[in-house]
Amino acid sequence: QVRERLKKQVVEMKEKFPGFTPGLAILQVGNRDDSNLYISMKLKAAAEIGISANHIKLPNTATEADVLKCIASLNGDPAVHGFIVQLPLDSDKPINTEKITNAVAPEKDVDGLSSINAGKLSRGDLGDCFIPCTPKGCMELIRQTGIQVAGKRAVVVGRSKIVGSPMHDLLLWNHATVTTCHSKTSTLAEEVAKADILVVAAGKAEMVKGEWIKPGAIVIDCGINHVPDSTKASGKRVVGDVAYNTAKEKASYITPVPGGVGPMTVAMLMQSTVESAQRFLEKFQPGKWNVQYNQLTLKMPVPSDIEISQSSIPKPIDQVAKEVGLLPDEVELYGQTKAKVHLSALKRLKNQPDGKYVVVTGITPTPLGEGKSTTTVGLVQALGAHLHQNVFACVRQPSQGPTFGIKGGAAGGGYCQVIPMEEFNLHLTGDIHAITAANNLVAAAIDARIFHELTQTDQALYNRLVPSVNGVRKFSDIQIRRLQKLGINKTDPTALTKEEVNLFVRLDIDPGTITWQRVLDTNDRFLRKITIGQSPTEKGFSRTAQFDITVSSEIMAVLALSDGLDDMKKRLGRMVVASSKRGEPVTADDLGVTGALAVLMKDAVKPNLMQTLEGTPVFVHAGPFANIAHGNSSVLADKIALKLVGKEGFVVTEAGFGADIGMEKFFNIKCRYSGLRPHVVVLVATVRALKMHGGGPAVTAGVPLPKEYMEENLQLLAKGCSNLNKQIQNAQMFGVPVVVAVNAFKTDTKAELALVVQLAKEAGAFDAVECTHWAEGGKGAVALARAVQRASQTPSNFRFLYNVELPVIDKIRLIAQQIYGASDIELLPEAQEKVALYTKQ
Repeated sequence: QVRERLKKQVVEMKEKFPGFTPGLAILQVGNRDDSNLYISMKLKAAAEIGISANHIKLPNTATEADVLKCIASLNGDPAVHGFIVQLPLDSDKPINTEKITNAVAPEKDVDGLSSINAGKLSRGDLGDCFIPCTPKGCMELIRQTGIQVAGKRAVVVGRSKIVGSPMHDLLLWNHATVTTCHSKTSTLAEEVAKADILVVAAGKAEMVKGEWIKPGAIVIDCGINHVPDSTKASGKRVVGDVAYNTAKEKASYITPVPGGVGPMTVAMLMQSTVESAQRFLEKFQPGKWNVQYNQLTLKMPVPSDIEISQSSIPKPIDQVAKEVGLLPDEVELYGQTKAKVHLSALKRLKNQPDGKYVVVTGITPTPLGEGKSTTTVGLVQALGAHLHQNVFACVRQPSQGPTFGIKGGAAGGGYCQVIPMEEFNLHLTGDIHAITAANNLVAAAIDARIFHELTQTDQALYNRLVPSVNGVRKFSDIQIRRLQKLGINKTDPTALTKEEVNLFVRLDIDPGTITWQRVLDTNDRFLRKITIGQSPTEKGFSRTAQFDITVSSEIMAVLALSDGLDDMKKRLGRMVVASSKRGEPVTADDLGVTGALAVLMKDAVKPNLMQTLEGTPVFVHAGPFANIAHGNSSVLADKIALKLVGKEGFVVTEAGFGADIGMEKFFNIKCRYSGLRPHVVVLVATVRALKMHGGGPAVTAGVPLPKEYMEENLQLLAKGCSNLNKQIQNAQMFGVPVVVAVNAFKTDTKAELALVVQLAKEAGAFDAVECTHWAEGGKGAVALARAVQRASQTPSNFRFLYNVELPVIDKIRLIAQQIYGASDIELLPEAQEKVALYTKQ
């Protein structure tokens, strides 16, 4: 009856949460026959109910440290919801059983043996603890008799931690008057005779006599004892702690031994496992957040960004992770304010529905700035802290080049920032440094390979690439791939001919075709063109090279577009670094560095978790530039965030530069690779930037603004709105509704703001909203948030601008004509050569 009910609950659970299965782990030390029997019963019951049971068996040589290590692993496994240690521990090493049972996480301790669960039971917190399975089974058997426990006199014989003591507490908190008897009780028969409910767990064969039983009493016998019996093949039989044959004549209900309490105990273990799985789902249910938002203390005039950031007190980042439904083992802390999120979270959440996907972009950039990052943060603060929606911001990690240059950081501004801003803008968790190391490893490998091929024979190169270890040569996996690429289907290094060895060892790189440069995440103009190889050890093999900024590395673009470690490794291997003198592409895989690159990038592939000033979560991950790459944060961060927010939640990401470049690449490149479909475009504009597009005077950083930007000028503004109109059209070209965010400055007049709103709507925007989030935080973007909510509910007819199979020149023509309004394109000879080269590759 109990098992059928549990089976039904598990089926309902799996239907409601596809891909989820309650998990039970049973840890055994040694190989006792009785333990093996009990475990087989539990595994059979779990399979029958639909619970995924895992039996972990340690040898009898296991030490206490071995057992504790195994327990720690199971405590952190999100697929394990119930966890028991089979007692007794059969080890030839000394092991403290109390220490072992208390090491089991209380929320997984379905045996109810930890001190925390025992303490909660003794205090009466029955809804917030696990009860040992035998007492829980005894209570279920008592309930099935139909008797009312409340007010009855109950006697428990035995005081063990596993049965007697918890049985006393359980009966007491079910309002029975309870007496506990034990081996030192001098009036045992008298006490038993008073019991309306008698539970015996003394471990002594037929200790309680039938004549002691009160007529009509309920008797639960938990004992399992062996007594001699010559009629049995084994020479013994199993009896309980109660003399069954005489007791059954007086009791109204009595459990037999065997076949009474035992099966119910197993059923209760299954019930506790199902209850634990239900608690897990309630606690970590995607889309069910309980976020503690930070209250802003607004000041006028608005202090500097760094003052605001440093005056705020961020929540501990593990609290942020817990609030959004991440499990402890999915979060890798980097101090108190930032953490990495393991990709296992995406695997766990794969069957959950995605939330609403919003991209923030802007009009064509000007030196005045439009405030895309500030608006992104303001919007998520409004949606989260003020409208109480589940919302995640997904933004790029800034390069230290612009951070230390005129542009500055990218954490947002005013009361809309990712904090701490100095952590965000500088090293963060070292992802950009990992890219620097990986990129420069490739650069070093290119020049080293050219050098060695120029100075060594084929056989010498072969001996280095495929060395003999203990007289045996063996190809690595990456070398097998190179052989297959060359059309050599051999796996025995000794079987290659001289011609095949020559093809294998010589990449024959043409130095003039090398496209791979060294990188540094600092603006250093004197490294833009350098000569390398000037040391005497390089034997005169020098060439002209250069340093680029780290975020321009192709590895950054690969990181941003990868959907996992394996995918990233494949993409890294396919990167073309140069051409051979035969005109064939040379890849990182050809250089043999793919595995090394993946190792250097293994942590960088995990998104970084931070928070906004108002305590909403932020993923900061990847930072490719939009003018030389695709200008968007990582696919992985967006995918994890979309699962975490749930079906009704929002993920707000930002596309670099203006809508004509960052948004276009977001749609045509990022969305194509990720398979994600956007719901809303937020297009950011400012009055003064639009005035510049209308023909306003040039602006120089650090110089006071001309009066045209400080005074009302509707004519100049209206003329500049042509840029806004075109960007609205560009977004609509992809079939996505557009909400215009007019980022207001104190120098803007009401008439100017109203004009931008009016013209935006006339151009086809779903809505246009004035925003004051820089000065007011999320409160100043509530109107924008409501407009985004409404827009997300309208049908989205998303489509790509071009077919990926089109020739490169046709793609360029389509983008130029549709996005930029060109009549046609003309390629210079150098561009034509590159198109031909990239098409061939």
